[in-house]
Amino acid sequence: MKTFIRAIAVAAALSLTLGAPGVAQAQSAERVYDNGPVWVISYIQTKTGMFDDYMAYLSKQWRESNEADKRAGVVLDYKVLQVDQPRDGEPDVILMVQYKNMAAFDRPLAESEATAAKVFGSVVKSNQAFAGRDAMRTNRGGLTAREIRFIK
Repeated sequence: MKTFIRAIAVAAALSLTLGAPGVAQAQSAERVYDNGPVWVISYIQTKTGMFDDYMAYLSKQWRESNEADKRAGVVLDYKVLQVDQPRDGEPDVILMVQYKNMAAFDRPLAESEATAAKVFGSVVKSNQAFAGRDAMRTNRGGLTAREIRFIK
């Protein structure tokens, strides 16, 4: 029995020793990237006959809000993409907002409310406009992702 236990101990030690170079190699790769800006992407499906109305909203209040955030140094860029030939239930518009970093994205609510009040006249009007957009579009979800920037 002691011989069996010794054999298992030796086998375990050998497997750890032989496996170690692979582990060391995996951990020895030099990091060649750094954290970049944060993108918030929204998938929007406009309702039948409402595409132009939704574009009018985007070109005014949505753009004004993002421009104000750009001037404040919170937003780096924003984009509107039109999806060519979306399938049923898929978005026909993709909204992308690029934030300086995660801290800029996760800013205090008071700052967001101040921008909303400036663009819409008040936070209450901003909330009403948000609810009113449901007549023009359906939000099909989205994602938040951090861009990776290669340093070498």
